[in-house]
Amino acid sequence: MKHTKRVRLEAHGWRVGSAQEFLDLSAEEAALVETKLRLSRAVRERRATLSQSQAALAKRLKSSQSRVAKMEAADPTVSVDLLLKALFALGATPRDVATAIRTPLPSAA
Repeated sequence: MKHTKRVRLEAHGWRVGSAQEFLDLSAEEAALVETKLRLSRAVRERRATLSQSQAALAKRLKSSQSRVAKMEAADPTVSVDLLLKALFALGATPRDVATAIRTPLPSAA
């Protein structure tokens, strides 16, 4: 969030904090959420880079297009196992997965 926006909100009585604070997540829970978000983004980016449709990926995973859409939207019902399976089905290596987990998400401005 831009500093000027934060100052303006706080001046009007709003309290600005993190999702972790708002949801009262432990450090472990916050790390898991962040990891799932990064893996989800990696699935979407790798699939798009390969010009593969969600339906084509779903067929490879023996799943549905709507499930792939949920994976890419970081739906909480999607497991880390399924995100990893999708990445490997898209040709990712364990090193690629490690890079995806290490790469920070863009901050909301």
